Amino acid sequence: MPEVEERLRKAFAREMPGVSFSFEPGDIVSQVMDLGSPTPVEVAISGLHLSVDRAYAERVKAELARIPTLRDLQFGQALDTPSINVDINRERAGQLGVTVDRIARSLATATASSRFVARNFWQDPKSGITYQVQVELPQSQIKSAEDIAAIPLMQGGASDHPDVGDVAQVTYGSVVGEFDRHNMERMVTLTANIHGNDLGRVSNQINAALKRAGAPPRGVTVQVRGQIAPLRETLTSLAEGLLAAIVVIFLLISANFQSPRLALVVVSTTPAVIAGVAIALLITGTTLNMESFMGAIMAIGVSVANSILLVTFAEQHRRAGASSFDAALHGAQTRLRPILMTSIAMIAGMIPLALALGEGSEQTAPLGRAVIGGLVASTLATLLILPAVFSLAQSNADRDSASLDPDDPSSSFGKVIE
Repeated sequence: MPEVEERLRKAFAREMPGVSFSFEPGDIVSQVMDLGSPTPVEVAISGLHLSVDRAYAERVKAELARIPTLRDLQFGQALDTPSINVDINRERAGQLGVTVDRIARSLATATASSRFVARNFWQDPKSGITYQVQVELPQSQIKSAEDIAAIPLMQGGASDHPDVGDVAQVTYGSVVGEFDRHNMERMVTLTANIHGNDLGRVSNQINAALKRAGAPPRGVTVQVRGQIAPLRETLTSLAEGLLAAIVVIFLLISANFQSPRLALVVVSTTPAVIAGVAIALLITGTTLNMESFMGAIMAIGVSVANSILLVTFAEQHRRAGASSFDAALHGAQTRLRPILMTSIAMIAGMIPLALALGEGSEQTAPLGRAVIGGLVASTLATLLILPAVFSLAQSNADRDSASLDPDDPSSSFGKVIE
């Protein structure tokens, strides 16, 4: 779809120069993610004075136009709608005996309809059906400002009655065609689409453009909306969730092994998982998004499970009397097959997802790619690096259990009681 839109942009620019157009999302997911914005990128500028808002918006638009990956950059409101201005000369109207109300009613009746100023109904005496009767000049007779100036102001249409042009100056102009408000303040928005880049990088470029535009005038606020706001909130929440997951895993493992040192040994493979996810995303050209974040969390979970498996057997062998080096080798050798089976099965299950073979599967492909990259790096780190970390960490560790249970013969507290 982005390639089709880009071809259409070139064709429209060639066939309809000077015409503004934009592509809005057609699927419900994109519409929901835009949070009411017609495009993924929307910069809202609001303040007490529309002229001040627009002046600053023009500066912002000039800076945003320098971003090469933005498309269809334009104002979200019709700010320059063509109009015909009627400037009434009240002194002249008073001399001719015409009130401003009569001028307004005459213009509304002629250009719109009398039903907006004097609703009139006629009821058919036979059927009882009520019909609305209204008066309006044919649109074919109003083609220019001169036609507006020729509209009579008095009933009857006599030649001695004044026209609009006798009491007012009729000129061409422009007016704001749409007013949008936020918190009762008038707002000017800039909308744009994205092509050839991810939303995260474009978000950083938009922030840089806003800085180049300078500080907004007093009373003017700038808000970046569309998909950028939920993206930042989602990525921040996922990053906090990933950090919280690591901390919780560390605390649980510390309680299980009754040793913070062993807990650090178990989570020491986490940097390798994150590096593997980053390398896999970089090789496949995949962005860091919600799906890839979820894949990273899944890969960390599997990695920690494999690490716990190896460390548990290694620590049991060390407490039995072996050195930390021999215990690490024993744990890696005895748990080699289970760790490989778990990782290979998980990777094989994620390959179809990562290849994005089905229709619409591009949205979930980052999850599979992140899991594959994280598990490959995790497996290598668990089997090659984790034994060395365990050997170094537990080289001078006590073989007595840290348990305070007096019935536990391996604990130092139990030995003291005996």
